[in-house]
Amino acid sequence: MASETVEFENADGLRLAGRLERPDGGHVAACALFAHCFTCGKDIKAAFHISRALTGSGLAVLRFDFTGLGQSEGDFAETNFTSNVSDLIAAGRYMIGRDLPPTLLIGHSLGGAAAIQAAAAISSVRAVATIAAPATPAHVKRHLVDIQARGANEGQGDVRLAGRDIRINKQFLEDVDRADMASALQQLDGALLILHAPTDEVVGIDHAARIYQMAKHPKSFIALDGADHLLSDSADARYAAGLIAAWASRYLPPPETPGSR
Repeated sequence: MASETVEFENADGLRLAGRLERPDGGHVAACALFAHCFTCGKDIKAAFHISRALTGSGLAVLRFDFTGLGQSEGDFAETNFTSNVSDLIAAGRYMIGRDLPPTLLIGHSLGGAAAIQAAAAISSVRAVATIAAPATPAHVKRHLVDIQARGANEGQGDVRLAGRDIRINKQFLEDVDRADMASALQQLDGALLILHAPTDEVVGIDHAARIYQMAKHPKSFIALDGADHLLSDSADARYAAGLIAAWASRYLPPPETPGSR
């Protein structure tokens, strides 16, 4: 596997940091773009193991840090769900500019909701796979109860997530309320795979059912029995990657290369 550190600009001109991984031998069967979970980053275990497993199946994969997270520029407190979707679209355009058009979007948790929203704006996308995604981005607010109370008066507050303090602004809470998942799913022009653990305690399995009900065919659902929300067990992450690769092979044509026409 060949791994490359990359940078590209988002719509606001901020530098976003990513890692582009390709299979050994140089032949790329298809290309995928990975969106990480809320406040996580491109190097979280799930992103790492899924990307590595997919490259083993012949896919090139770009994973990157959303604005204000990891090695990317910007202030996370000034971001929201809409900016995450915009970052994902910018990443897709970067890949197209590298002659590696993403035909598959993969999103983990809130990143899954962002992938569904972004799919229609990335012309090369033919399939979307979500992992533990909420049916409504506003679901994230249940983990920010204290912030909602303080935000009403102060406009912002800090919350401790994954062992670190994250500043959330009132505009973030207002933005997730505006997201229209039903409309995005109806506009999705491609196949959808929904992966979800029945025992997920962060985003309940009922969210997978609601996404499935709102989506058009072709759509598929696979239960990740025994996995947790973050796929913190590397075996669960590799299993999910294998399912995604096998499922996606039915829908993804290889990307065009210069002179292929």
